[in-house]
Amino acid sequence: LGERAAAGRRRVRVAGARVATALGIVLFVVCLCLGYLAFRRVRLMRGGGVDLSLRRRPAAVSRFASRDASAGWHAGVARYRGDELAWFRLTSFRPGSSLRLDRNELEIIGRREPADAEAYVMPSRSSVLRCRSHGVDVELAMAPGVLTGFLSWLEAAPPGRRTGYRQAS
Repeated sequence: LGERAAAGRRRVRVAGARVATALGIVLFVVCLCLGYLAFRRVRLMRGGGVDLSLRRRPAAVSRFASRDASAGWHAGVARYRGDELAWFRLTSFRPGSSLRLDRNELEIIGRREPADAEAYVMPSRSSVLRCRSHGVDVELAMAPGVLTGFLSWLEAAPPGRRTGYRQAS
């Protein structure tokens, strides 16, 4: 009976050590992932990025519209690259941009203040712009300073090209 109890205790210790090792590995991988996401955000912001939240399915079209007005918003960093606005989702491991908007194809359809349920998922004092690019509607939420820069970028164009700023009628 004594040998069986000792063997049982050894099995429990070995199983416990395996569980602890597996949990340690999982914790290490999670820390690496979080570290990569933090490094990526710092790199994007230092390279001229601005905080910009994006929703691909505007509230009126979204299947979540009646349940939760904040559904579908994603925090990200946007960078201007010539005639393109490249948007990088913060929680994505993808090295490149998640979405690109061409200045010459972008229309502002409307502007509004965020609903109460949306306020926590976007920068403070944000404005929400509903835009259309290549026939696809998106909503962009940005702080006042970012909005000023976005509208300036949208209106600017090299000589001989259209301005790119079109207010839909």
